[in-house]
Amino acid sequence: MKTLKTAVIGVGYLGKFHAQKYHTLKHSELIAVSDSNEENAKLIAEDLECDYTTDYKSLLGKVDAVSIVVPTQLHFEVAKDFLENGTDVLVEKPITSTLEQAQQLVDIAKTNKRILQVGHLERFNPAMLALSEILTAPLFIESHRVAPYNPRGADVSVILDLMIHDIDIILDIVHSKVTSISANGVKALSNDIDIANARLEFENGCVANVTASRASLKSERKMRIVQEDTYINLDFQNKTLTTYTKSKDKEMFPGVADIESSSQNFEQGDALLAEIESFINTIQTDTVPVVSGEDGLRALDTANKITALLG
Repeated sequence: MKTLKTAVIGVGYLGKFHAQKYHTLKHSELIAVSDSNEENAKLIAEDLECDYTTDYKSLLGKVDAVSIVVPTQLHFEVAKDFLENGTDVLVEKPITSTLEQAQQLVDIAKTNKRILQVGHLERFNPAMLALSEILTAPLFIESHRVAPYNPRGADVSVILDLMIHDIDIILDIVHSKVTSISANGVKALSNDIDIANARLEFENGCVANVTASRASLKSERKMRIVQEDTYINLDFQNKTLTTYTKSKDKEMFPGVADIESSSQNFEQGDALLAEIESFINTIQTDTVPVVSGEDGLRALDTANKITALLG
């Protein structure tokens, strides 16, 4: 397969990890990193033996694929420039600041026949990947994503910072239109919503109860899914998947089926590496990305509707 010329725009805390992955991948030649902080860009470039720049526009038309890991409010401008100049784009979540911008990026990618992938990293969690083998038609979903406060995500609310991960997953596995949303949220540590809960009702009858907090003393990323005859407990953080299924031939009580359980434990793995590998493979095979621009648009739309309910 062709080796792609790659670059990373924004090499702060998360962006530097993107750069490291591109540097190690067989079919990637990391050409440069770009950051407004010249000292930081130079340091990372020296470590990864590539060029650096403080002006990402100097890379337009010179790379095949790029990760965009700048603040959310800059996603649209940077992604637009690269898509219009023939580069495939992996943009961190949320896709953009506004729904209008997200739709424009999706349209620009189509017009220019470019790949637009959105960095909803949890889709590449090994426990999440294993879920597809047992998932049928979810009837009820409950998710909890809580973490201690981290200033790195404080440029957006907890809905766009944390909850959007679960929103994306839920929309992907339910395969039905959201018909009703209710939500509650409070400011706890920042000037934006830090704790939120939303209830999503779908056209097919599925209900999802989604909770996110960045004002917790612990970290937890769990999702519980109920489908016919099966209860699934998914732990994203500890990489475990446990299923509880009604027995076909054993009874717990007369007329009540016994419950059989099974658990899978996965190695920690490297979800970011898997995400970037998938991005590169999508480009090389001209296929649809695991998390498309349309997926990012859909998740942002639902997140924005939740945010609007919280004032």
